Amino acid sequence: MGRGDGHDDALRRWLREAGGWLVVDGALGTELEAHGADLQDELWSARCLVSAPHLIRKVHLDYLDAGANIITTASYQATLQGFQSRGVSREQGEALLRRSVQIAQEARAIFVEGRSKGPYAARDEYDGVASRARRPVLVAASVGSYGAYLADGSEYTGDYGRSVTKEALKNFHRRRLQVLADAGPDLIAFETIPNKLEAQAYAELLEENDISIPAWFSFTSKDGANAASGDPITECAAIADSCRRVAAVGINCTAPRLIHGLVLSISKVASKPIVVYPNTGETYVAETKEWVDSAAAGGGAAGTDFVSCVGKWRQAGASLVGGCCRTGPATVRAIARALREADAASDADADDDYPAVAVL
Repeated sequence: MGRGDGHDDALRRWLREAGGWLVVDGALGTELEAHGADLQDELWSARCLVSAPHLIRKVHLDYLDAGANIITTASYQATLQGFQSRGVSREQGEALLRRSVQIAQEARAIFVEGRSKGPYAARDEYDGVASRARRPVLVAASVGSYGAYLADGSEYTGDYGRSVTKEALKNFHRRRLQVLADAGPDLIAFETIPNKLEAQAYAELLEENDISIPAWFSFTSKDGANAASGDPITECAAIADSCRRVAAVGINCTAPRLIHGLVLSISKVASKPIVVYPNTGETYVAETKEWVDSAAAGGGAAGTDFVSCVGKWRQAGASLVGGCCRTGPATVRAIARALREADAASDADADDDYPAVAVL
């Protein structure tokens, strides 16, 4: 198992400051569409970096107001190659990558200064959103997989074809990763990783580019035992755990019903904090670019109430919890509440372990 260094220690310090767990935000694209953005584009949410940066900032603020400790940038689908295919120069593309981090940092500043005015702004103290003393508040630069750039659903299969080698993946991601890191985020989130090959490419890139910002690797799974490609999740997690520049490892954009078993599997091979942010249990259909009920897609019923499982995930070892596709600020608020309640229940159980002392 991996040993902590400066990268691992930074995240562990933030976890201690937050009381042992951190809340990750929810879906960006879902909320942008709810605010009227048209994302019918291969750039997806990254399109709003050009057309509607104010909407991105608003969504970030809504998540912070709802209780998120970590907001992820609108760079999941933002790649230099994708921008260039739309006539955006390399220099402009790099500026947009930097802008994704800046927008999130601007939202954080507004939140910390107490200037939020949205529907999820400060309510009662129990909800955990009224106090600006809740720390830390972190920005994670999102790095989507090569499959996300292809926009053909292959981030959910890991099938990139035999011509896509580890070196090809490194060359694809290298400059984008460096630009995002240089923009000054607190974390780098490598998201929806579908196979072992891309995880190996990321791990080597972090070393080769001497990236000093803590990273997390989150994989996607369809069966609860393997990454989307069929690579065993334990082998994928072991790659992340062995990289000294990776601070956490986990799962995202996966059905909630699979998360508990995946956390248990990851904890067998990884000593680093575990991050989980599932989707709502629906299935993405690449041909129509729509989410449908899992039963309708042949994947079985979702059958899991998302938030009711949070305490179980926490007990199994997850310490960073949020939502992915189809979740929103209301989900994040419920996650934050569920984590507090899980800790309160754990503390109560611990108190029950001590025998009563008779007072003479």
